[in-house]
Amino acid sequence: MDIFRARAPRSPRRIQQPTSPSFDSSLLQLPTYTATRYVQPLREGGSLPAVVGTNGAGLFVAKFRGAGQGVKSLIAELIVGLLARALELPAPDLALIDVPASFGRSEPDPEIQDLLRASHGINVGLRYLDGAFNFDPLAAGDMITPELAARIVWFDAFVTNPDRTHRNTNLLVWNRQPWLIDHGAALYAHHDWPSVDDVRTRTPFPLIRNHVLLQRSGDLEQADAALTRALSGSAIRDAVAAVPDALLDDAVILRDFTTVDAVRDRYVAYLESRLNAEHLFLAEAVSARGRVLNDAPQRMAARR
Repeated sequence: MDIFRARAPRSPRRIQQPTSPSFDSSLLQLPTYTATRYVQPLREGGSLPAVVGTNGAGLFVAKFRGAGQGVKSLIAELIVGLLARALELPAPDLALIDVPASFGRSEPDPEIQDLLRASHGINVGLRYLDGAFNFDPLAAGDMITPELAARIVWFDAFVTNPDRTHRNTNLLVWNRQPWLIDHGAALYAHHDWPSVDDVRTRTPFPLIRNHVLLQRSGDLEQADAALTRALSGSAIRDAVAAVPDALLDDAVILRDFTTVDAVRDRYVAYLESRLNAEHLFLAEAVSARGRVLNDAPQRMAARR
């Protein structure tokens, strides 16, 4: 049985979001815990994350730097997850997970052994939501208000996150609330920094048409105004600053840069430029929402 699945609550509670999120820099502070016990692999994705026990901090879902997606997926996981927390979007607590050389030596699976050997040092963890189940818009759609849906759609268009679709929602329901997870595929421009000019930085995000919450989203322009205002201070710079040198000081990352500070500056410049430019990604989302609503099947009563 999928450990993220459980019986859906009968009376889901609708989650309201504040009109204008206020930025709290304390949300961006990352604790570091040592992995002490390999509990269970999660084989839904290709990166082989796992539930791990830590030194007194409980269970986390660990994302490993030795996985096929590499260290860039961990950087995206941290930056996007921290920005979500700064915007008061529901996301699990993040932490840095130190994997010592002795960790997991007793695991019999050779694939897991290879993964852990390639992941010694700092990795990324999300608080394990015990008993959570995958979001189904038909069974749990009432948990997400149109206002919250609009904010999530805007956010995913801003950070170019392709992984919030009907096929793979990357939304969990836990304690009768939705939780955003798995942001490692976002910020995909960082896989080819040399080709990212001003035009590509400010480009629309056509994949937003596949977003699981697009049809139920409310006023995207209102979400744009509130979230742009919330990120216009130091939130972006502080989120990038929270990424540890141990992840940025990697041969794959430094192939395009001379210093870790230069890497951070590039992420900040990309995100701030995307935020401060004319929001082509907003226009694309508004247009895609209109198409989805026009194409949606009408109720029988509406056809008469």
